[in-house]
Order: sequence, then structure tokens, then C-alpha cells
Amino acid sequence: MTEISGKAAVVTGGGSGIGAGLARRLAAEGARVAVADILLENARRTVAQIEAAGGEAVAVHVDVCERESIRAMKDAATRALGPVQLVFANAGATSFTPLIEMSDEDVEWILHVNLLGTTFTTKAFLPDMIAAGGGHICATASMAGLLPGWIPVHAPYSAAKAGIIGMMMNLAMELKPHNVFTTSYCPGAVASGMKENNGTYRPSRFGGPEAKAEVTFATTDTTHSSLRFYHPDDIAPIVLNAVRHNRPFVFDHADQRRFFRETYSSVVEACYDDIEAWEAAHGLPEANPYGAALKQD
Repeated sequence: MTEISGKAAVVTGGGSGIGAGLARRLAAEGARVAVADILLENARRTVAQIEAAGGEAVAVHVDVCERESIRAMKDAATRALGPVQLVFANAGATSFTPLIEMSDEDVEWILHVNLLGTTFTTKAFLPDMIAAGGGHICATASMAGLLPGWIPVHAPYSAAKAGIIGMMMNLAMELKPHNVFTTSYCPGAVASGMKENNGTYRPSRFGGPEAKAEVTFATTDTTHSSLRFYHPDDIAPIVLNAVRHNRPFVFDHADQRRFFRETYSSVVEACYDDIEAWEAAHGLPEANPYGAALKQD
């Protein structure tokens, strides 16, 4: 079990949307919360909400695209709250532009803020968690990362979010001896406002504000009319429950299991059927006598 009450927590992207919902719930469950955001006024607004409800929080600026900014955020949070054992790497950005129409800066921004921002945020806090004998990292991925074939016109975003899932799963093995756990949160449909707010926080070095695009979906039964978009405050208890029980994943729509089966599980199983049929027809190749090393005879 991961205890939440009495712990110091950091939430990146905590000034709005999912991050703000997580920060408010963490404080309600007794955590001391550093609300980190690229827009400091948004972080301060979340902190004011927490304090008005009797919780303890501090606003911190961070641009997760800048490693020095992440280090400064970590130092500020630690000074204010003590060593951090709960990290919610939630800051993100999205895009619904065909890859062929994206500039190099467009692609770099999506990959940097989502994948590298999560990576370097995680890396910054790990030494203190290990020294404290335990901790938990919850990274906001996406169903677009778990099911890359679900939402079209989303290639760099899906790649970045799939990378988060892979990193969290692999890191779990690395950190198990230190009692540090990881969770990938994959939102299915949450009214976060991220798409609409991209233009307010996209740094100029990545091309500045991005034009908005309408969300489209791959199948007829995953349209706006059939998806139930939840409020961040309603999914926050679900996420914290998964963190408390050290779950490797947390989802927020049970009915989306069918999409996993339709767009990922069944596809992968079919490909395993293919290789089984190939092996049955052609046999297995001889094993390389040198193992992983490729040596010329």
C-alpha cells in the first residue's frame, strides 16, 4: 500500500484540468501538495482552492520542456514541503494534426512535453524517494498510448504516451528493490481542456500557439455523442485509489475494455497466430550459438 496522508506530493500541470483535480484530491486526503504549472497564475488558483478547503499547498512554476526548470521546481517543492514521495507527472500537450502537416517544431514539442517532460520529472525525484525508502510515481499517459489505433491524426502524441507506459512498466522492475512504485494513468475521456488551452502555454521555441483542431475518432461508436466525458474531480479518487494499491495501470471507463480487445488485443493475438502458423509450417530457426552477440564465422 502507498500511504497518501501526511506525504508531500508534486503534481505537474496542476493548474488546470486533470492535474488540478488530482491536486485538490491529494490535499483532501491529507497530502501536502506542490502544484506545478507553466502558468503560475493557474497553479496559484488551484492552491487557493485547496487552502480554502483547509488543505496545504504551494504554487510552483515549471516548464517540463526545460530540465533546469524541473530541477528548480523540485528544489522549491522540497524546501516548502519536505522530501517528496508522491509524484504525479501529469503535464502534457496534444495535437490533432496529420503528421505530414506538422512542422519539426510541432513534433518536437509534443514528444518533449509529454515523454521527455515525464522522464526528467521522474528522474529528478527518484533519488529522494530511494533515500526515503519508498515512493510512488503516477504518470498521466492516455488511452491513445495504450490503444494507438483508436484515435487517428494523433501520431506523435500516441507515440509519446505509449512511451510513458513503457517507461513506467520498465521502471517498476528497476525500482522494486527500493519500494518505489509506478502507475500509468490512461484517461479515456476527461474534460481537461488541454486541447483548447494548448495555445496559451506552447513555448515560442516550439512554434508558439497552435491552431485548434476538432477531435475525430477511428470508429463510429467512439464519437463525442457516445463518449462520457468526466470531470477531473470525479476521476481523481479513482486515480488515487489505484496509487494507494500500487496498481500498474488505472483507467476511468470500464466499458472501454472492448476497445482494447477490438483495436489492440485481437490484433496482437492474430499476429501471434501468424507466427505460430509459420513455425508449424517451416520450423524454428537454429538458435544463434553466441546468444545476443552477432559474430561472423
